[in-house]
Amino acid sequence: MTYRAGVVGAAGFAGIELVRLLLRHPEFDLALATSDALAGTLIAQAYPAFSGVTDLAFSTHEDADFSACDVVFLAVPHKAAMGVAPALIASGVTVVDLSADFRLKDPAVYEQWYAPHTATDLLATAAFGLPELTGEELAAAAARRAAGEAVLVGCAGCYPTATSLAAAPAIRAGLVDAVAPVVADAISGVTGAGKKATERTHFCFANENAEAYGVGTHRHTPEIEQILGLKDRLVFTPHLAPLNRGLLSTVTLPMAPGAKTTTEELVALYRDFYAESPLVTVMDAGVQPRTASVAGTVRAQVGVVAHPAGVIVATGAIDNLGKGAAGQAVQCANIVFGLPETCGLEEIANPV
Repeated sequence: MTYRAGVVGAAGFAGIELVRLLLRHPEFDLALATSDALAGTLIAQAYPAFSGVTDLAFSTHEDADFSACDVVFLAVPHKAAMGVAPALIASGVTVVDLSADFRLKDPAVYEQWYAPHTATDLLATAAFGLPELTGEELAAAAARRAAGEAVLVGCAGCYPTATSLAAAPAIRAGLVDAVAPVVADAISGVTGAGKKATERTHFCFANENAEAYGVGTHRHTPEIEQILGLKDRLVFTPHLAPLNRGLLSTVTLPMAPGAKTTTEELVALYRDFYAESPLVTVMDAGVQPRTASVAGTVRAQVGVVAHPAGVIVATGAIDNLGKGAAGQAVQCANIVFGLPETCGLEEIANPV
């Protein structure tokens, strides 16, 4: 059975990556792709990589009729999705949201970091989209959809995905101090900032430059705290690097009093933790993840080391547009529609 899919905000970086994935997906048929700015323009004209692949054109958000779609992906800015999702859900369309609007469980926390939430009823029922760590929520959503209900998935952000995949096994195993700060330093490619150029992301400013930003104030902080149970003790510092795509997070986790482990034991622990996760690779002891090794894919690479200073250093590498956005959204949709979670997803990066 083929499911009809639509993408709202298809002309942005995450949106056009969704277009790429859905066009080659064996079970999702891309029927609609919206962009007010490029309405009427052929996708292949705006992005020549699609020449000879599709003759679909962008439509306006207002003119698009999503009522015949089975699933709609929202690749729209924060605060916009909560204005779009309710009507789609009410019309029986399942929604997979790539923004932050349905990630944070507590509306007061969302308001603190973004704005007052206008769809708190949906917020309460949304499944969190990080399959390796919230599989039960997605399985419950799949059961509800199979019973005839339109469901909503709020996909995890890029920084929270890489950081949480790196840190979660050690935290859940009780190896991490329950009160000490956890430090996460992460580096992202420029596409993570969106399509519109700014003084930080314009080529002349981003090229040959690396810088920290949002120190102590980045909006992904409460999301990572929620996933890992680190409320008020996460020190998260994102950095921008002159890469098109790719994200690497290094997490320093103080060991719990009395905890002792070796790198080899940690690798074994992590491999057991991710044994049922086909898109996560735990690197051998002494081998670290590389962004180039996951670029263009929905895979994650995780490395872990027992540091002699009494801390665990865990690293996670993803493609910020793949596992950090569009690829993860399709992975979640696969699960919700009862498909293999790897269905239609590229798993091998270009080797060079």
